Amino acid sequence: MKPTSSKGSSTKRGGKGVGAKGAGGKGGAGAGRGAARSASASSSAGGARSGGRAGGGAGSGGRSSAAAGGGPRGGSTKFASRGQGRTGKVSPTGAPARKPEKTLGGEQIEGRQAVRELLLAGRRRVREIWIASDLDDNETVQDIVDIASHERVPVQHVARKRLEAAARSEAPQGIIAYANGVPEADLADLVRRSPGRPAPFLVAVDGVTDPGNLGALLRSCEGAGVQGVLLPRHRAVHVTPTVAKAAAGAVEYVPMVMVGGLPSALTTLRDQGIWVVGLADEADRELFDLGELATDGICIVMGAEGAGLSRLVRERCDMIVSIPMLGRLSSLNVSAAAALATYEVTRARRRTT
Repeated sequence: MKPTSSKGSSTKRGGKGVGAKGAGGKGGAGAGRGAARSASASSSAGGARSGGRAGGGAGSGGRSSAAAGGGPRGGSTKFASRGQGRTGKVSPTGAPARKPEKTLGGEQIEGRQAVRELLLAGRRRVREIWIASDLDDNETVQDIVDIASHERVPVQHVARKRLEAAARSEAPQGIIAYANGVPEADLADLVRRSPGRPAPFLVAVDGVTDPGNLGALLRSCEGAGVQGVLLPRHRAVHVTPTVAKAAAGAVEYVPMVMVGGLPSALTTLRDQGIWVVGLADEADRELFDLGELATDGICIVMGAEGAGLSRLVRERCDMIVSIPMLGRLSSLNVSAAAALATYEVTRARRRTT
């Protein structure tokens, strides 16, 4: 096939290529890359999860009934295998002041699973937890109370009417936690290659404004072992209580970077030897034909439903691929498409190990 190049691209690609037609022209991909391309093959994508979990979830056996205020349980190690406990402790006298950590929002977390994972991850300081006084004491709720007691996180039992008045999502499930914001990752760390580490596996979202969609997308990314997600600063939803609830705890584990301009960030990825692959329903090349690209450094770019990929983002893609639709509908929800795309990369990487 005659090699083609992506329209408007600032980086030329050498070697034999293969193109995919999109609405804004043809996106090309060369087999040969510059010096930035790592020669080593990727291992399983699921093993390179930045900020991943250290161990399994808390079990239900042997729980004690913790008080609402919750004090430390002497010698308890039940939850020691997950996370590092509360953060944000005061530095010793004379220690240099630390640079304030950049955060992405997410100070209010709602929903049982989201709050439970917030506590288990231990990445953020949790200031307080509210629980509706009439809430059923099921396994997840008891886990939350137990972990909060162990970590000395204050728990208040409040009237459901008061809790729902403070909620910012439609169904907080009787639980709200207040914590420090979600820490922002560094893009340079996400694209760095090192021996023994799988090639970068990233996802970028272009113009996704529905919080439920972004939350579900993040949940799929966490499950598939995505190492980082790029979020545009403008014209896109960020980490809100609804996003965190829909993500079911994924915001605690998936590194996220806020970028001022997504097209510029994608150019940076290409300069680092990472393939940028956009999804669009009109593309001729199918997602399942990525081949060896999936095992190299790759960033999957997801567009919003309806609008799809913007023109500038499309022009920064090495290729545009589609998910085959065999029924009467022409496209999938963006979170469903993200699940298929990320697990296709994971499947390809697992086959090479």
